[in-house]
Parts: sequence; C-alpha cells; structure tokens
Amino acid sequence: MKPIKKLLVANRSEIAIRVFRSATELGIRTVAVYSHEDRYALHRFKADEAYQIGHVGEPIRAYLDIPAIVQLAQDVGVDAIHPGYGFLSERADFAAACAEGGIRFVGPSVAALEALGDKTAARAIAIKAGVPILGGTEGAVHEVEEARSKAEAVGFPVMIKAAKGGGGRGMRVVRTAADFDQAFESARREAQTAFGCPDVFIEKFIAHAKHIEVQLLGDEHGNLVHLYERDC
Repeated sequence: MKPIKKLLVANRSEIAIRVFRSATELGIRTVAVYSHEDRYALHRFKADEAYQIGHVGEPIRAYLDIPAIVQLAQDVGVDAIHPGYGFLSERADFAAACAEGGIRFVGPSVAALEALGDKTAARAIAIKAGVPILGGTEGAVHEVEEARSKAEAVGFPVMIKAAKGGGGRGMRVVRTAADFDQAFESARREAQTAFGCPDVFIEKFIAHAKHIEVQLLGDEHGNLVHLYERDC
C-alpha cells in the first residue's frame, strides 16, 4: 500500500492538533476542516491546508457530514482521513465511505467497526464469548415506555448509554423511575447531536466503579500489541 502523503483530520480542537503534530513529524502534509463557528479555532491554523465545511448555525453537524468530508478529501487530493475520537470515529459507514472514495481510513476496518462501534453489538459479542457483563438490554431501545419497563426490570439505578460513540456523550445515570423519561429523551438528543445516531441502551449502574481499559494497537500486516491497562 502506498505511503500516506496527505492526511485530513475529520475532527477539531486538541485531538486534531495532536494528529497534525505527529503527521508533520512524519513528513505528511495535513488538512483541517472547520465549521463556520470554528473559523477562528486553533486547529485550523495548525494544518498546512484548512477548509470550511457545513452551514452557519450547525457547528456540530458539519463534523458529521460524511459525504461533504469525503468529497472535500477527494477534491484536494487527500490520501487518508484520520477521524480523531468522538464524531465519526466509530462509524462503520464513514470508514466504508472512505474506502469507496479511494481514501484510506486511519482506524479499524469496516468489519471491526460494525462489530464494536455499536456497543449493543459489542455486548452481544462479549456474551457469545462468555465474558461477564452488566445486566441491561440486549439491543437499543427506541420508545420511552419500553425503555422505562426495561430499566425497572434491570433495577435502578441504571445508566442510559449511547449505542454509538463515546467520551461520556449521550450518557445519563438514572436513580428512580420518576427521573427516567426526561433522562431518556435527553440522552437520545445528545447522542443524535454528537454521533448522528440517537440509539441508546440500558445498563445497570455501579457507583464508585473503576473504568479500566486495555488498549490494542494493530496494523494491516497482522502485527498486534497491547498497551497495558489504562485507568480512564
């Protein structure tokens, strides 16, 4: 596969700046995208090239516009797109759109994102593998009445979590049934805004828990390492 010579980062702020810095150290030309509201944001000035996307008054939606981002990348001769985190980083359809447009997606394969980018699918994989998981819904729940019933079956307190994306967005802790409806609708709205998908699921909430993750780093040649434990 040809080396990357020009990289677009489909993200903003600090994460984009960090990727630009690493790319520059590797001799890769960088491209920033920014919404109208981010026209004075630092990340647009840290790249070799910068282009405005989206429409005035829609600062978040601009970074979720897959066709516009891929088309821009093609127009300016980008070899690869790095999604950063949040926004489109866990969207399999974004990785697929990059591939269809002849652009490398810097991240997991479409198959991996389809399996793990959706947390309800990831739960199903964990169950099949015999990994202990918290009680919760098998898939996304779309109607508040059904969701409340599921939450009562799981037992309060529960956590409403966005099925796609991460970083704490689209997530609400609910301690009583009386608070559930408002939290459910709020989580769905935030998930839609942050990730372009309103799907949420229910999971048992454990207070004072520690969030430990093991990060894996692999390449297209089958080389794989883990980066030990990380206390989030």
